[in-house]
Amino acid sequence: MNHPHRRRVVALATGALLTAGTALAAPASTAPATATAPRTPLVVNARWGGHCTYDRIVIDLRGHVPQVAVTRVPKLVQDGSGKPVPLAGTHFLQIRLHPAEAHNRAGQSVYHGPKLVTIHLPRLKGLALTGDFEGYVTFGAAFRGKPAFRTFTLHAPERFVLDVAHRNTCG
Repeated sequence: MNHPHRRRVVALATGALLTAGTALAAPASTAPATATAPRTPLVVNARWGGHCTYDRIVIDLRGHVPQVAVTRVPKLVQDGSGKPVPLAGTHFLQIRLHPAEAHNRAGQSVYHGPKLVTIHLPRLKGLALTGDFEGYVTFGAAFRGKPAFRTFTLHAPERFVLDVAHRNTCG
């Protein structure tokens, strides 16, 4: 055998032995994967209220509050079908929670809030559950005027809160 060919064979054999040794030396986990994975939070309700200087949306959860993205959208549509959501308003926000579900493992709904509701507050004009699919729960909110909003979470029980400012209506 010539030297360059022998070096290539030795290098390949050494690489194969190192790979096999690493795989054999790696410890196997004794705990099932589901034992360490946090349970997906469940969206169980959505509610709203009017205050002197803001309108509030509250989304109630069982478990922890997941990541929430609030996005301005030109119109509200149902996730999956793309069908328009019939809520009157001039501006719209999409509220998307992930990972989250509004159903249990058997596929039964655990969400007890409104699916579609017209609201008569200074800014907030409607709220709809627009999706519960593949780890995403989505709501659409309709407003009169461009909403200036802030979001935060509350605990015990777990809640996501969106406040939309408006002029003082209390005097």
